[in-house]
Amino acid sequence: MAIPGLRGTDHLGFTVPNLEEAHDFFVDVLGCEFFFELGPFTSNGGTWLSEHVNVDDRARFRNRHYRLGHGSNFEIFEYELEGQNTEQPPNSDVGGFHLAFYVDDLDAAVDYLRSQGVEVLGEPTSSSGANLGQRWVYFLSPWGMQLELVSFPQGKAYQTGRSRLLWSPVHPKE
Repeated sequence: MAIPGLRGTDHLGFTVPNLEEAHDFFVDVLGCEFFFELGPFTSNGGTWLSEHVNVDDRARFRNRHYRLGHGSNFEIFEYELEGQNTEQPPNSDVGGFHLAFYVDDLDAAVDYLRSQGVEVLGEPTSSSGANLGQRWVYFLSPWGMQLELVSFPQGKAYQTGRSRLLWSPVHPKE
């Protein structure tokens, strides 16, 4: 069983500590295309935020919408709320996450990130097992959000003999 009419992922949404800093990073460093901004929004003394997005009704927020290459859209939020947690969770914490971006040439992409002053975590790693053929590396946004670059120009080991593959920006129609 599945949700009737489900086609796939429309966007990823995440909260950043500073919308302007995030905008500069996603547009100027990563190359996202900015489309529009919404807000600011509040519950205006009501319960709209808690009812619709499970957020404290005292919050105020705005968001921006972006697209990156052939991948998903991004919705970036900035909330203002006294007492909110402003720490980026590591991957090991519940709620921790990362975004992974496919690149054609991992080494060139890493060199570019470093030339932009972006913190790259270690050197590219070669995967094994089902992901044999893939190389990857993590990097951090200015506010500590975990991001990853992946590349597998010759495919991955799990693909051998399969008629259906994980979605990839390299072959988006498959």
